[in-house]
Amino acid sequence: MGFIYNQFMKFENHSFKDMYIQRNLFLDEFVKGFRVHSVVALLGPRQCGKTTIANLHSDKIREQDIPVKIFDLEDPNHLRQLENPKLTLESLQGLIVIDEIQNKPDLFPLLRVLVDKNKDKQQYLILGSASRELIKQSSETLAGRVAFIELTPFNSMEIDNFNALWLKGGYPISYLAKSTEDSFNWRKNYITTFLEKDIPNLGINIPANSLRKFWNLLAHYHGNILNSSELGRALGISHTTVKKYLEILVGTFMIRELKPWHENISKRQVKQSKIYFRDSGIYHYFLGIINHEDLQATPKIGASWEGFALEETIRLLNVDAEDCYFWATHQGAELDLLITKYGKKIGFEYKYQDAPRMTKSMQIAVESLHLDKLYIIYPGKDNYKLDNIIEVVNIDTVRKLSL
Repeated sequence: MGFIYNQFMKFENHSFKDMYIQRNLFLDEFVKGFRVHSVVALLGPRQCGKTTIANLHSDKIREQDIPVKIFDLEDPNHLRQLENPKLTLESLQGLIVIDEIQNKPDLFPLLRVLVDKNKDKQQYLILGSASRELIKQSSETLAGRVAFIELTPFNSMEIDNFNALWLKGGYPISYLAKSTEDSFNWRKNYITTFLEKDIPNLGINIPANSLRKFWNLLAHYHGNILNSSELGRALGISHTTVKKYLEILVGTFMIRELKPWHENISKRQVKQSKIYFRDSGIYHYFLGIINHEDLQATPKIGASWEGFALEETIRLLNVDAEDCYFWATHQGAELDLLITKYGKKIGFEYKYQDAPRMTKSMQIAVESLHLDKLYIIYPGKDNYKLDNIIEVVNIDTVRKLSL
């Protein structure tokens, strides 16, 4: 890694005046990744700001007189340049950025060869709109050579209008739209493009209308246990096809699947997964919610708050998906989110209420799971304790929590 690493260190703590000012934290993540790896992969949904962050990073590299070459695999000219990728890439030096890497997965084996051969001359920043599980080649052929970073849409630390973030979601264009109608229409077009272009580009051969129907029906399971057999019957497909469709939406950052946690207790515990739309704006599109009046009027407002606040919790605390679970028993006790980290068990409940109170379910969760802490996240302003373990807090407080 040699000279490139040393040059990177010069701007590790540099601050930029940019509309995505909080996103500059990801530049530090790039530096950390390149300390020990020749490849950093920035993954996240389409239009969440990956290219913007990569361009900021590239600009700072150029300021250090290090060459930068960018390939956008949605640009036909760039694709033509990579028809003979070994000839094109092996002579380059400095930082090489490859955007939308999932469009050319056959590059991964070559990157392994190149980074082993030219690790003192080259570093690769690859951007992808699918998870490492969906782009299997990256984790298999670049094992030990790549650092993965996930970029999400905006979170509440990055914006100045909390209610707009909840309504419109965090995709930059959706959030920054001048009107709620413009935002809603952007999400409509985004979903169409995703189904008709992005999914086929991943090599997935599924009729767009079939996946749209599945996605639409998932809105009714948001915040609930997914019953694959029931959903399959409603769509006239098998439960294995349901699993396949779900894996696609999870792998493209559209849906979060929370696995169930099992404790060694006498109570019968739920074994199926729970699902959430990862972006509240996308969820609201499928519910037909355009403005704040629609949101306040929907009977789904509690489910909407739960999914939005749960996703904010995971983003603000920077928790890996592998450390996130839910817990429920067949007797009715449940916990919306369980985070296991550093040997601790931290629970979270989400209540769209003015002043949440202690419930029997919360007490059972604390006792059965031996929770170190249980936080109830609500849309109010005041924080208060219900006992030594259970505390009611607002979203603004979540970012200050220590796990």
